[in-house]
Amino acid sequence: MSKAGSMFLFYFSITLAICSSALYHFVAKSTPANVNFTVSLLVTYGVAFVATLFTFFFFPTSNVVAELKQLNWASVGLAVAVMGIEFGYLLMYRAGWNLGIAAVLVTVLAALILVPVAVFVFKDKISWINIAGVVVCLAGLVMLNWKR
Repeated sequence: MSKAGSMFLFYFSITLAICSSALYHFVAKSTPANVNFTVSLLVTYGVAFVATLFTFFFFPTSNVVAELKQLNWASVGLAVAVMGIEFGYLLMYRAGWNLGIAAVLVTVLAALILVPVAVFVFKDKISWINIAGVVVCLAGLVMLNWKR
């Protein structure tokens, strides 16, 4: 991949993730409270399945069976994680959580949980500035939950 293509992918991927995450929370909070969220998720995953099929136009493969054979436990684990996220947020918003607080709280706490995982499992390096960022995140959580 060219340097320009690599830079495009670098910025496009983070922009897509940010915009999709914001859209996700808006839509999850907008899901009608009187609808069975299991039915809602069935429709969600059905549409996601069809949309995913269309991505083959952009990322074609000559042998789907060969690709399936290369998969490991991570695809099943990702499915379980996605379902947990979906159910968790739908339940949180039905329970009355504030849109901005819930999303930030979950994201920051998940990131804090992942710091030791990144260091000990994936051998990522963490600097003092990263540790300072963790402290700022913890301070932010305190400020988010501060009673007025």
